[in-house]
Amino acid sequence: MKALRLHRWNVTPREAARIQLRLRERLERNDRFAEIKTVAGADVALDLRRKRAIAGVIVYRFPEMVEIKRAWAERPFTFPYVPGLLSFREIPVLLKAFARLRNAPDLIFCDGHGYAHPRRFGIACHLGVLLDRPTIGCAKSILVGIVKEPSRQAGSWAPLVDGKTEEVIGAALRTREGVKPIYISQGHRISLESAIEFAHAAADGFRIPQPTRDADHFVEAVKRGEMKRLQRRTK
Repeated sequence: MKALRLHRWNVTPREAARIQLRLRERLERNDRFAEIKTVAGADVALDLRRKRAIAGVIVYRFPEMVEIKRAWAERPFTFPYVPGLLSFREIPVLLKAFARLRNAPDLIFCDGHGYAHPRRFGIACHLGVLLDRPTIGCAKSILVGIVKEPSRQAGSWAPLVDGKTEEVIGAALRTREGVKPIYISQGHRISLESAIEFAHAAADGFRIPQPTRDADHFVEAVKRGEMKRLQRRTK
């Protein structure tokens, strides 16, 4: 799976913010996809001691949510922690993991925000534009915006709104009755309504949808060295 080369990664935080604003012009916020037959979850774990980033991608057959492929990669990271610039720390290693997939998934869930971002270009938007795939941002907390609590019923949602402009930038989605909502926003080539629908379909009774939940467990296992030990035992 190949990515577009639209900018350099060795940039300052100020340059990174300008890149986000420039690439935002490529963002598509309407549905542009055929039938969704495969979905993927993507996440990154950081090993701060070794200054290594570890990315994991798990692909499922949809709507059955049966795993069909997983891949991981690691590489050094040098970009500092700056709120709103997560993609410049994490996307380089994510692209390395996606490059190990022979077939591109039809839809990608990202652990992070998409359009619900100060510059309306979070990691889900950035990854979607570079891979030219539909993407959904699935976050555990709010980065920007205000929201009223959705009703307690699973599947209910409330709009996440920019407090200054009143623009709807995402949604608080209740994936399970009685648990905290998650925050869904568009990445690329998908409407907010479709993003909410797919996120709810992939929730499988837990607060965090299965694709990003499994990807999180996967990268943490790699970080602990479990995958490398397994590879050594099978050689």
